[in-house]
Amino acid sequence: MQATKPVTKPTKQRKMLYRAPDHIRYKLFATSLSPELRASHGVKALPVRSGDTVRIMRGDHKGFEGKITRIHRKKYRIYAEGLTREKVDGTTILISIHPSKVMITHLNLDDKWRKKILERKKEARKKVEEVAEKPPEEVAEVKEEIVEEKVPVEEKPKRRKRKAARKPAAEKVKKKAEKEEKPKAKKTRAKRKTAKKTEGER
Repeated sequence: MQATKPVTKPTKQRKMLYRAPDHIRYKLFATSLSPELRASHGVKALPVRSGDTVRIMRGDHKGFEGKITRIHRKKYRIYAEGLTREKVDGTTILISIHPSKVMITHLNLDDKWRKKILERKKEARKKVEEVAEKPPEEVAEVKEEIVEEKVPVEEKPKRRKRKAARKPAAEKVKKKAEKEEKPKAKKTRAKRKTAKKTEGER
């Protein structure tokens, strides 16, 4: 299975959100648990479900706590019980909140599958913590032994490069003279004929 590249540009991020299938949307509804729930269940975050009690952590309604009545996965919004506002005509409507702005204070554990998810996450976190606490001591000991066993290699003496013997200046002068005294190129037939004609005319 090929590893997907991380989504970088904002346009691509929005496109990913709007086109996300249901199983990915479910993960995007994950929020942090309260410190009490973290201590009891050993889990940091879980996707929000209807029936969970939630506290709003950011925005105009910060500090409000209520039970989730409805979840709108298409719009990425949740609706809490008691969180309403009045319209101009006098009717009251529920206010929607984004799941990232809330913290779960009480979990709804009516579903057996949710309990299994909590157990699985708790075990996985325990394993990670155990690995982090216990550094691989055996591996460190083996490395030390290997370092001790290494014998220092004797360095070979560096060889000096032999300089090529310089030729005397007299030989160089002779070679130059030989190059200069090359036989002159013979005249071609056409040139010879023209030379003869010019001599005859004179």
